[in-house]
Amino acid sequence: MAQQTKVSMVKEKIKQWIIDGMVMPGEKIYSENELVKMFEVSRHTVRQAVGDLVHEGWLYREQGAGTFCSDRTTDVQKQPIKPTGNNIGVITTYISDYIFPFIIKGIESYLSAHGYSLTFACTDNDPDKEKQCLEAMLTRNIDGLIVEPTRSSSYNPNLHYYLEMEQNNIPYLMINQYYPQLNPPNIILNDEKGGFIATEHLIKLGHQKIIGLFKSDDIQGLNRMQGFIRAFRENDIPFFSHMIVTFTTEEKDVILINKLKEILYSEEKRPTGIVCYNDEIAINVLNLLRELDIKVPNELSIVGYDDSYLTEASETKITSVTHPKMEMGIEAAKWIVAAVEKKEQDPVEMRQKIYEPELVIRNSTSAITKHAIDLK
Repeated sequence: MAQQTKVSMVKEKIKQWIIDGMVMPGEKIYSENELVKMFEVSRHTVRQAVGDLVHEGWLYREQGAGTFCSDRTTDVQKQPIKPTGNNIGVITTYISDYIFPFIIKGIESYLSAHGYSLTFACTDNDPDKEKQCLEAMLTRNIDGLIVEPTRSSSYNPNLHYYLEMEQNNIPYLMINQYYPQLNPPNIILNDEKGGFIATEHLIKLGHQKIIGLFKSDDIQGLNRMQGFIRAFRENDIPFFSHMIVTFTTEEKDVILINKLKEILYSEEKRPTGIVCYNDEIAINVLNLLRELDIKVPNELSIVGYDDSYLTEASETKITSVTHPKMEMGIEAAKWIVAAVEKKEQDPVEMRQKIYEPELVIRNSTSAITKHAIDLK
C-alpha cells in the first residue's frame, strides 16, 4: 500500500471515530505508539496523518499533554463576522471525508476567482447541527447559500430557515439531494440510473443472486435502491426480501456488517454479487470478505458508487458509478454567484441540473462463469 494511501486510511479512521462520537470534543486521542500498533503503519505515517488532521481542524495539540479532538460544532461561530458583502455560505454533511473535499475545492476555486469569500460549516448529517449551522449563517448576513441536505428522506425540522431566506431574497441551492417539500433549485446526480447501471452490470455478467446495501435516511440511497429494483424487473429476475439490506447513518459500520455477515453465512442467501451504496461501504465489505476468506471477484463481485479515491485504495480495484465531484462544486458556485448578482438566466433551465452517471469497470467484478470455473 502506497505511503499516501496509508496516511489517508489513518486519517479517515480517526475522522470516523470523531464523527461517530467515539472520541468527543476535548478528549485525548490514542498516543502515537498506540496508533502505530493499531494501524500497523510506520511512525512517520501516523505523524503525517495526525499533522494533517490538526491542520484541517479535526484535532489540536497541547504542549506536553498530547493531541485532542476539536469541537467543530462551533467552527462557524468562531469565524470573524465580515461586514462586507460577497460572502457565500456552504453547508455539507461532512467536512473532509470521502468525495466532499473535491466538491468543496470546486466551489472554493470558482468563488475565490470571482471575489467571493466562503463561510463553511458541516452538519455531520445531524438535523440539530444543521439548525446551528443555518442560524450561524443567517447571523453572518450571507449573500447566498449552497447546502447539502441532512437526512433528506424524512421530514426536516429546519425548513422554516430556508423559507426565511426566500422571504429575505437570499438565494440558496441544494446539491447531491434536496428537500422535496421545498422543491428548491438543485444540482444532483441521476441516482436511480446509477443504481440501475450498477446492478445491470452484474446481471449482464450472469449474476442473479445479487444483494443491494442502501442507506435509508437520505434520498440518494432510496433512489439508488429504486434503480436496483428496476434492473431486476427489466431483466425478469426473481426478487426476494433479503436481497435489499438497508441501514441508517448510525448503522453504517457495525450493524450493517453484522446484517451482511448473517447473509454470507447462509448458503441459501449467499449472493454472488453486491451493489453498495457507496465506495466507503464497498471498502468495508471488501475487508469483511477478506476476513471470511471469500475471494473477490472469483467468488463474489462488488460494485461501489461515487468513483472515489477509495476505488484504488485496495489491492482489489473497485468497479464504481461516477460522481461529478469537483464539476458539481464549480457548477454550484456558478449558479449561486449568478443568483446573487441577479444575472439573467432561464428560470426553468436553472431550477435543476442532473448529471448522468457512468460505470467505471475495474477488477472487483467478473462474469459468473468465471466463478464457476475457479470454484471447481
